[in-house]
Amino acid sequence: MEDVAQAGASGIVSALHLVPTGEVWSQDAIRERQSEVARFSDGTPSGLRWDVVESLPVSEDIKQQRGEWRTHLANYKENLSNIVALGIETICYNFMPVLDWTRTDLAYRRPNGATCMRFDLLDFAAFDIHILARPGASEDYTAEQCENAAARFAELSDGEAEELARTITCGLPGAAETFSLDDVRAHLARYEGISAERLRQHLIDFLSDVAPVAEKLGLRLCCHPDDPPFPLMGLPRVMSCEADYAAIMEAVDVPANGITLCSGSLGVRHDADLPGMMARLGDRVHFLHLRNVMREEDTTPCSFFEDERLAGGTDMVALIDAVLAEEARRRTAGRVDADIPFRPDHGQDILDDLTRRAQPGYPAIGRLKGLAELRGVITALKARAAWN
Repeated sequence: MEDVAQAGASGIVSALHLVPTGEVWSQDAIRERQSEVARFSDGTPSGLRWDVVESLPVSEDIKQQRGEWRTHLANYKENLSNIVALGIETICYNFMPVLDWTRTDLAYRRPNGATCMRFDLLDFAAFDIHILARPGASEDYTAEQCENAAARFAELSDGEAEELARTITCGLPGAAETFSLDDVRAHLARYEGISAERLRQHLIDFLSDVAPVAEKLGLRLCCHPDDPPFPLMGLPRVMSCEADYAAIMEAVDVPANGITLCSGSLGVRHDADLPGMMARLGDRVHFLHLRNVMREEDTTPCSFFEDERLAGGTDMVALIDAVLAEEARRRTAGRVDADIPFRPDHGQDILDDLTRRAQPGYPAIGRLKGLAELRGVITALKARAAWN
């Protein structure tokens, strides 16, 4: 907590990662986490509070509408009640099948010596076709990509192939779950026959049930986009672009059904317009991940890496300008959620991060640098508005 306070953050984004997906978060467990946030290591008040839950996971049973999905759905709604009872009002979740994010390199070296997470499309194709050996995998790639993936796989030693598999299947940062290749194959088999249209309907069914509960409780639910925002391993993806979000907002049209606008995930797509999306759908944006990526090809899908906040493919200044405009509109309207919480999500490992061995993608100093850059942009844009 000392590190967080010194970095200039005003609140905490956290979750009860060790509670198995689908089970109930007890109020005692939530209070314990709030107590950890509220105090420094010496017991003095930190001045911080747990403001955003990320993530309250949606079980695979709910996504597939199989097994214990009805029990998990009831538990999810109980969790909403327990969370809001202790004063937390914003909950981030996602609806990605099997893996919550996918990268092929967790320490990609940049020219200045920093490292970051990277997704290499050919490395992934080599894994999908030759290591996982998914039936029909080659049909999801072009002939040229298949040829190049075969050459890439032939270059890998046994140890490198094992490391690539571990990287791709390592699951969600901070979560208790990791996956073996057999685990992944078993999960993929459960999605046979579930098309993108069917998965989208299951998301609508889920939100039709839980969003009215959240609305009544005064909660804000915000769905994180697919990461990366295109299909992988034959699995459907249904929250990859602005059109996907617009369709879900229209299908379950209650204010509590909202968006986590992650400029990193959405920014991987060559057709993404993040400032425009914020202007068009900002009314339902309840949470922001302000990070940047650099696409290595101007296509979707593509290879990409986590870039600096002000150096990637997204115009971060224009996006923040759109965010500030939305916040101003909300204040004029008297909304209680005028200040949209954000996190400087992900970042490059720099300085002491390089030897700290922290969770991949979540360096202390790299994110502190990102937060400082974001706060600088915010301060400058607010000053410009005041001068005008």
